[in-house]
Amino acid sequence: MAPLVSRKDNSSLFSFNSTWQVLGPFQIGTREATWGADPLEYVGGFRNLSYDPKATFRSSLPANGTATWNITNAVQTSSSPGAANASLSVSYSNVDWDFLKVVYGWAAVQYQAWARGEIIVGGNATQHVILHTDAILEYWIDDTHYFGGDFYSFRKAPSVLHLKPGAHKIDLRLVRDVRAFGGILEPTIDVIVDLQRASGTLELAKPGILMSDVVDGTLATPVGSVYLRNSGEETIEIVGIQPSNVGASFSFVGSDLSSQSLITSDTDQLTLEQTSDHGGHNSTSTVIAAGQTRPLTFNVSLPTHNASSVAYNITYRIVNSTQHFTLPVSQMLNHISVYRPHKITYFHPGGIVSYAMLRPPAKNATCHSGQTKLPVLLALHGAGLEADSPMVTGALDPVSDLCAWVLFPTGVTPWSGDDWHNWGFADVETAIDAIPTWIQNVGWKGHSVDTNRWIVSGHSNGGQGTWHALTQRPEYVLAAAPVSGYASIQNYVPYVLWQPADPRRTAIISASLNSYRHEMLMANARGIPIQQQHGEIDDNVPAYNSRLLSQQLYLAGTNSSYNEVKSKNHWWDTVMTTPELVDFYYTATRNQDVLPRSLEDFSILVGDPGDMGSKGGIKVTYLKDPGQYGRADAKGRTIKTSNVLSLEFDPVLWNEAVTVNGHLLKLTEAATSSGSPISVYASGNTWSIGTPQVETTSPQRHQRQLGSMTAILRSQGPFVIRQPLGSANTSHLALQISRNLHQYFQADAVIISAYTIPTNVTGNVITLAIGSSLEPLQSDFSIRVSESGVSIRDHQGQHQEYEEEARGAAFLRPLDGGRLDLVLWGADEEGLRQATRVVPMLTGVGQPDFVVLGESAKWRGIEGALAMGFFDSRWEVTASSVVETG
Repeated sequence: MAPLVSRKDNSSLFSFNSTWQVLGPFQIGTREATWGADPLEYVGGFRNLSYDPKATFRSSLPANGTATWNITNAVQTSSSPGAANASLSVSYSNVDWDFLKVVYGWAAVQYQAWARGEIIVGGNATQHVILHTDAILEYWIDDTHYFGGDFYSFRKAPSVLHLKPGAHKIDLRLVRDVRAFGGILEPTIDVIVDLQRASGTLELAKPGILMSDVVDGTLATPVGSVYLRNSGEETIEIVGIQPSNVGASFSFVGSDLSSQSLITSDTDQLTLEQTSDHGGHNSTSTVIAAGQTRPLTFNVSLPTHNASSVAYNITYRIVNSTQHFTLPVSQMLNHISVYRPHKITYFHPGGIVSYAMLRPPAKNATCHSGQTKLPVLLALHGAGLEADSPMVTGALDPVSDLCAWVLFPTGVTPWSGDDWHNWGFADVETAIDAIPTWIQNVGWKGHSVDTNRWIVSGHSNGGQGTWHALTQRPEYVLAAAPVSGYASIQNYVPYVLWQPADPRRTAIISASLNSYRHEMLMANARGIPIQQQHGEIDDNVPAYNSRLLSQQLYLAGTNSSYNEVKSKNHWWDTVMTTPELVDFYYTATRNQDVLPRSLEDFSILVGDPGDMGSKGGIKVTYLKDPGQYGRADAKGRTIKTSNVLSLEFDPVLWNEAVTVNGHLLKLTEAATSSGSPISVYASGNTWSIGTPQVETTSPQRHQRQLGSMTAILRSQGPFVIRQPLGSANTSHLALQISRNLHQYFQADAVIISAYTIPTNVTGNVITLAIGSSLEPLQSDFSIRVSESGVSIRDHQGQHQEYEEEARGAAFLRPLDGGRLDLVLWGADEEGLRQATRVVPMLTGVGQPDFVVLGESAKWRGIEGALAMGFFDSRWEVTASSVVETG
């Protein structure tokens, strides 16, 4: 056995070994790692293997079909008194990557391997540390499993470890993903592990305060946030926060707390009632579990008109203790002209503070006389960029006199959480709605804003986000300019090298992503002016994507202007202000179309009604089978539908009789004085006015609950992660879920121990359960779990029982108020760990409404799922679902 070589700096408490034992390579498909698909699990998992240079493992990638162990030197290791890190670069010369790319494209240079090293801890005491895992999705420290890691190197929520002196084994699952690593250069896997000593108590997870800029002496918006990490081993309660500079004006949002209060949720109150009823706890304070990172939100105000900074003291204590401690935090203020792009803050629906960059109309804006309310020009950034980067905000400087409100949303994170889709797009809409508040805050006297008229543009991932806005919110889009954007996740990097699976299972994964296949949704763009642009030699997002969508627009009966810039790659300095785009922006701001547009002949394509707005005054509210696209074609007053269960009509545009699938419906008779949408629905072969009749035992699926498992991200408030009372073996998984939600979405989560689901919270719930520890919410819900396994009632009403073969399950179920509960169940702790992996985190994974996992899912991926599929509008399993029978 080749020993691991450690380089120990005697002045440092920590070090990583300089040589690592690596085993690979093995096949992996685009975003497949979430589902397991690790062939080494077939032989017990890498963690249970010992280094053996003579051992061989079957693999589809290397010469001779075998993977072997090798020793790899770290590119760099370093140690300092309170930190250590190691950089690894793994590559394989025994794979003909070039030829594989000829056949399979970029999908061929995605692969996986494992690497083993050691963390050496000196001294005589247990050390509190945080571990950053850049570009790593999964790892083991000794015998503890961590899934989620930090694939995009955000460094927002590292794992907190408490390491005893000595050597600690660290096993890293290395996954090469083209969207994260690129597809052009050599197919290496480059990762970093970085260990830093922590305080062992409350600390700032990120320096400073997320707050708005100061425009012409006025704070643009009042809400702020700090990010706190509990690096200790006991739960911490935040007692209060107050200005540290004497005499400062300061206010909080929320109920009074001895003249101080925090912006908190009812979930926090419940947490304290569950965990802390000694030591004079405060019912409106925030609790942070050991190892957890959470945002703390509060109102900010300036101590003086010309202040250069603000500073606060956060007061906290250990739960069940009376001793108080203080953590200071400060932030330098950015003073800027009101006419320059500046930071505004607001509340995301998930209960966190987010920000966008806003550029109000200039004094010399080229507006038509009589224009009082101006449209919003949305500029969506590309992957890996913060919205406050000069590269983003400066891209439209050459058109500073546009007659529009220019908004640079962040989508919450540099990757926009989920590619400007669910969580990220909610951020866009909330940022737009924050503009009127800004106008009031700063006393703006210029042109007002029409928040229902959008000009949408964006580059790269932002270009893809532009397509998403265009196809999912066509009623609001005046015009759109997608630049160098990809058509869909599947078209960007194909999914061809997943582990072999029954086509029914791959179809379900694909259907889970139906809302994001823009090439299927081009009919929704009809009537909207579109200016496409792409660099001819783009080697990041191939121009094929824009060419394809240009063609699909034409085939859908609409059109676009397409500008392919000769000899240009993915980015150049004026990529957002070419002459064609500049002309388009000015033309779009002068567009006087009445929205929503009244169209005589149009179609609506819907992948998920929860994502899709209306078009032409018609909204598809439910599909018959959400595993398939729905379609509505309107010609005059005649509408034909496919896979559509119900529709809503805007009474302003639809105030006469219509014919739906041959049935005459007199909408005028259903109109109300409030102007509410008029609903019609299908029942058998008949269409009627009204909403589908629902039995009391079969609740209707609420709009926010529609879609695949990613519907859990439509939380109205912080997530609640619920673990059974007394189940200490689930606390590590609850913490991981919380960490992943914060890492990838910057989301907030409250971890509680409770048998029943709280009734006084607004956020969506994630429930962890082992064996029989899950209570039923509806007596006849389609999926039931118990100590003996999982039972599913299929679309024919037949019960399929999965007993000892069911190791884990994940499924949505409804809560009141339109909330959702994502149940994660395991036959044992290992099975629950398997189920926990499918909580939405990375885009493109394709999680359906429910999945039951067998043991073989660890190495076979989705083919190891015993059942998977969708719920219809009444929470019944659809016919398109896979429910294996015995």
